[in-house]
Amino acid sequence: MESSIHKEQKGRCIRLISAGVLGSPISHSLSPLLHNAAYKFLGVDASYSAFEVQSGNLQSFLDTDGSALNCLSLTMPLKEEAISIANSISDVSRRIQSGNTLHKVAGLWNLTSTDVEGFLQALRFNQRDATGNVLILGAGATARAIVAGCNGVSTTVTVVNRNSKREEAIRQAAPSLSMDFIAWDSEINFDQFDLVVNTTPGDSATQFVDKIDSARGTFFEVLYNPWPTQLLAHWRLAGGYGIDGLDLLIHQAISQVEIFTSLTVERDQLAKILREVGEQALS
Repeated sequence: MESSIHKEQKGRCIRLISAGVLGSPISHSLSPLLHNAAYKFLGVDASYSAFEVQSGNLQSFLDTDGSALNCLSLTMPLKEEAISIANSISDVSRRIQSGNTLHKVAGLWNLTSTDVEGFLQALRFNQRDATGNVLILGAGATARAIVAGCNGVSTTVTVVNRNSKREEAIRQAAPSLSMDFIAWDSEINFDQFDLVVNTTPGDSATQFVDKIDSARGTFFEVLYNPWPTQLLAHWRLAGGYGIDGLDLLIHQAISQVEIFTSLTVERDQLAKILREVGEQALS
């Protein structure tokens, strides 16, 4: 079924979209499945594939194998590298020093990040928000996006990190936000936080499972591989509300679709469709 919103705005989408997701490893990515489902629903002429691109190779890929592409999603380890190759960089990407969205306009690459909006929209979709006290596990590029999303919303943010050298970049992502930093091996009382966000790769945060007897607040997992992570599964078993990385992926992808197509979509309607598609792939 074609979106009614798309019918009203069909004339605005005037270019052929040749798109893809770049990163390494990339074989597990659900982005091609979700994007292609979205374009089919919207009736947009688009192709979207996955491309293995390792760190340091973004520019050479764009000059060679990727020269025909005009809309790109970026995952690790390319989100920070994109800053150095983009012709135009959005304010949000400058603030968090990373970007997950490249789209070409008049032959020039424009970089932005939909990770911040994806985080906030995923919370809203689950009838949650980032108010109160927030705990973030990890201090990399995704953590900076989460911190930026908390700016002006949260009371305080506590970041659990392994590398103190990343603290300044985190602060720059939200200069006016009250932040604390604690070491990875610190004793943490999870019950004092309204929202806990895990931004670490794989099962890096598994060590915290034994520290959670009951879960009071909301847990937001940015990963969908593994599915679910041990910490998310334990949080739910402990009685807490958990948001998984599929919701984050879906909502940052919807924002990318709007950028790539110049269309405004009915977000919740499309999110429900993509959620079903994603769950079938992960089951």
